[in-house]
Amino acid sequence: MDTVLPSTATGTRKRIWGWWAFDWASQPYNTLLLTFIFGPYVNELLGDGTQAQTAWGYGVGTAGFLIAISAPFLGAMADLSGRRIPFIWLFSVMYFVGSYGLWWAAPGDFNLMLTLILFAIGLIGMEFATIFTNAMLPTLGGRNEIGRISGSGFAWGYVGGLIALVLMLFFFAENAETGKTLLGLDPILGLDAETREGTRAVGPLTAIWFGIGMIPFFLWVRDTPLPGAVPMGQALRGAMPALMKTLRRLPSEKPLMAYLLSSMFYRDALNGMYVFGGIYASGVLGWSVVDVGIFGILAILTGAFFSWLGGRADGRFGPKPVIVLNVILLSFVALAVVFVSRDSVLGIPVAEGSSLPDIAFYILGAFIGACGGALQSSSRTMLVRQAYPDRMTEAFGLYALAGKATSFIAPLSIGVVTQISGSQQVGVVPLVVLFTIGLILLFWVDPQGRKTND
Repeated sequence: MDTVLPSTATGTRKRIWGWWAFDWASQPYNTLLLTFIFGPYVNELLGDGTQAQTAWGYGVGTAGFLIAISAPFLGAMADLSGRRIPFIWLFSVMYFVGSYGLWWAAPGDFNLMLTLILFAIGLIGMEFATIFTNAMLPTLGGRNEIGRISGSGFAWGYVGGLIALVLMLFFFAENAETGKTLLGLDPILGLDAETREGTRAVGPLTAIWFGIGMIPFFLWVRDTPLPGAVPMGQALRGAMPALMKTLRRLPSEKPLMAYLLSSMFYRDALNGMYVFGGIYASGVLGWSVVDVGIFGILAILTGAFFSWLGGRADGRFGPKPVIVLNVILLSFVALAVVFVSRDSVLGIPVAEGSSLPDIAFYILGAFIGACGGALQSSSRTMLVRQAYPDRMTEAFGLYALAGKATSFIAPLSIGVVTQISGSQQVGVVPLVVLFTIGLILLFWVDPQGRKTND
């Protein structure tokens, strides 16, 4: 395992809190932009749920492809140089610029291509910054501690996302029909409801939240000195040979290979749920941005609690049982989503105007939040167990590759199936298949991982 920085107990606590600050700061990109506010807003602008889901699928899928082909190389470069903080600075700037630029997605002059490009810049920044911060996890504690640390980090991320979402719903995001926020107020700061400035403020709010939230990270977290580290220029030249060496030996590393393949499928399916949850509810159930936001609050609350609880289960039983349980539960949730519409719930017809479809989707959202939080937390601790200790950033780069190599499959397959079938419900069926494949591959994953990580 990476060497834990020698420090006082106070210094160690500050380092952990600084590391947690990244989860707190970055979560609003997932909460506000990917899922609950900006995605449904784009659906409203286009006026066609099928068209919005298709366009979003292609846009997010393209960003995922760019991340997949770059992450392992950058990870190898960081390991050789022993430097992660400079990369985190770079991708933090991309996060800020991409998210802030979404302010210009105005209804009267909406440019879908520009919006998707800005969204992709921010998404790439967020994903890459996550790779490099996750690679620091082994430096924060011992083998039996990192599960708890990881789970608490995810819990803090959900709490940050929840507070940001509440701020948006209560004071910024206006209902398209009434022009009022969830509290019945006009958007604050004199924002114009007619031009949807309250909802468009989600971009600048996400950027500013991130900028402020990252202050503890950059104050308290430092790169771990690594023996044999080389200058950045030499690391650039040596990254590809080092990466190729790792890839050549990867097929002989059966537990690691099985885990990377398994996570490739189940994380892709989970991300598909997050990306399309708001758009699905908006198109199938006719929810407004505010309705989707309330759904998001419930999912985030369960996500925060079960990330924390899952981290403690991880510390006691190891990450694999936590992963298996949550993949099974999410498989059933994905299947149930297909059978929820305004006309029926799980095959049972409902009366016109019934609230049962809304209640059913709220319950499913709570399960998505709970299972997703615990699953992601234990997934990164499982990788720490499987990876070579001196190649941790490269391993998280491969982990990103594993997550992104097929990350275009979930959104693109949803986009294609939705376009062919003309049905948003049928369009999410590929998620069930992806979860099932991931579950089968977990059979070959060694729950104890690499002994050198002890």
